[in-house]
Amino acid sequence: MPVPGVQGVVGRSLLREDAYRAIRDAIVDGTLAPGERLSDPDLVAWLGISRTPIREALARLEQSGLVQTKPGRFTIVSPVNVRETRSAQLVAAAMHELAVREAVPLLSEHELEAMRSANQRFAQALRDNDVDAALAADDDFHDVAVTACAHPTIRSVLEQVTPTLRRIERIRFSSLTGRASVALHDRIIARCAAGDADGAGLAARENWLTLEPLLTDESDS
Repeated sequence: MPVPGVQGVVGRSLLREDAYRAIRDAIVDGTLAPGERLSDPDLVAWLGISRTPIREALARLEQSGLVQTKPGRFTIVSPVNVRETRSAQLVAAAMHELAVREAVPLLSEHELEAMRSANQRFAQALRDNDVDAALAADDDFHDVAVTACAHPTIRSVLEQVTPTLRRIERIRFSSLTGRASVALHDRIIARCAAGDADGAGLAARENWLTLEPLLTDESDS
């Protein structure tokens, strides 16, 4: 497999989590393409760590649907599966709706300002066509409510399903359709600031369901 050019990017004292994040990010950003075979020796050379944490990371990525394995034969980057991605979208929408509903009574003005700041950075990144910055700002925006609600199960579920959605979100945030998310974020903030937990939760759900047209396009391609 043609691994990324920089090798030894994970320090030897860093193990499974770092390997997981590095491989996950390379799949999400397209560096490791759908259908590409993942070779243990190449991954070892790229990440600069032993085979064991890499295999543990690949097992976790398989649970998230990003890789497929045939024991003793091969491991590949999963093709984009519309059905699985739609399922991940529905789960993410439900989890973010719940997180926002639970967070609204707990949000401080400082946290509301953090949401506003993240959305400003998100909007600027979209104007600059900087997909990586847009994804980072979007993560920061939604993480305010996820952190404030203090439900570890919500975070755990989102950590499993979100990587599957990131491949579709990269398409969204690299096109004009992503601009609509800025207004949806503003609506979430306004409802949160007004103490409207139901309205904020529904706005959060709507925001995550806006990926549906891209899933339809993908199934038609």
